[in-house]
Amino acid sequence: MSDSLLPLAMAGLTLTAIFAGYRVGMVLAGSAALFILISDLPIAYFNLLISRIYANVLSNWLLVAVPMFIFMGLILEISGAAERSLKAAQRALGGSAAGMGFSVLVIGVLLAASSGIVGASVVLLALLALPRLEEVGYDKQTSAGLVAASGTLAILIPPSVMLIVLGDQLQTPVPDMFAGAIGPGLLLVLAYGAFIIWRARGLPAQPRHDRISLPRLIFDLAPLLALVISVLGSIIAGLATPTEASGLGAFGAVLITLLYRRFSFAMLMEAATRTVTTTSVVLFVMIGATCFSAVFKGVGGDDLVEAGITAFGTGPYTVLAVVMGAIFILGFVLDWLEITLILMPIFAPIVAGLDFGNGLTGDTLLIWFGILVAVNLQTSFLTPPFGFSLFYLRGAAGNSLTTPQIYRGVLPFIALQVLVLVLLILFPGLITGLTSS
Repeated sequence: MSDSLLPLAMAGLTLTAIFAGYRVGMVLAGSAALFILISDLPIAYFNLLISRIYANVLSNWLLVAVPMFIFMGLILEISGAAERSLKAAQRALGGSAAGMGFSVLVIGVLLAASSGIVGASVVLLALLALPRLEEVGYDKQTSAGLVAASGTLAILIPPSVMLIVLGDQLQTPVPDMFAGAIGPGLLLVLAYGAFIIWRARGLPAQPRHDRISLPRLIFDLAPLLALVISVLGSIIAGLATPTEASGLGAFGAVLITLLYRRFSFAMLMEAATRTVTTTSVVLFVMIGATCFSAVFKGVGGDDLVEAGITAFGTGPYTVLAVVMGAIFILGFVLDWLEITLILMPIFAPIVAGLDFGNGLTGDTLLIWFGILVAVNLQTSFLTPPFGFSLFYLRGAAGNSLTTPQIYRGVLPFIALQVLVLVLLILFPGLITGLTSS
């Protein structure tokens, strides 16, 4: 086989196997092993893969934060602590159609900052908010779109597992990645909020039968807010590394269950078991992607990708548009983890060598690029047909929503995501304003 065709064959075989339903980690690692054997790469390349796996994954202390943050979110989900806060916010803000919509957004932000688990956020919001949204007059499409979009904030708003992985792949400080995501996260919330105000116009205010007292509101919300502030604040302020703060978050989540008298060893074991399962999947994909990227570069894949991108033009914003477009399109069919681990090692050096004329260089440029990618990948959770948030919502809603209603409902929010992405490109200070780099 011609050397110029090897990268295309490797990419084609890998995508075909993923679409066929095989395990992603096994496909990536197996494809790497196969193309070492059929290419001109020396068999000793296997030794290189072993050293890369050890250096990039197995001995990377930053990745210890991944299971800790997953465990923290699962504890809050299984114990009902997150649900308790959601109900309190609904009762405090849900006196009008717009207020009810904002309560869903507020809880989406709280769940995002406390758990970072999209599935848990979408399912909780669907079960608790969908009936109330329809009661105050929202149509099914708008209700579905708001719940899916609010729940998907969990993948972007810190502490986010995706930002940890992106920071690791881009070799940028994770605290700066967290700080850089705050502005875009708030901008998305404002965009969603403006849309909800527009959709709620003309809907009548609803009678308040379930007002919540201020002491009860504080008791139900304050522990979760304190956990979020202590974890996120300690990272951004430089008082703790992400790994240390993740341990603090996991311990704080257990303390919250004790405060609400929801602690049990059965709950603890369920959270631990699900954490091990989820973390194993993530790390297995990371190991496979490490092997794939090394071999793909070895057979000339990075040169092929760079040539394909620059074929559309060599201007920095043209290159960035092509990269963002490729990530957006791949987001229709691939998971964020696969896109991050496979493409970031290829795209990052290309973008790092560009001058956008906005004064960004070095780590600051890569942080800006990383957050742009994160917002783009967040959109992939909403894009049909394989957006994960759509699957979570469809499963939680049962027969109350149809798949076409969900697809139509998320379209305005996808448009808002793209609008925010454009604003972040034009005004990089929205990302870099809080970073230390």
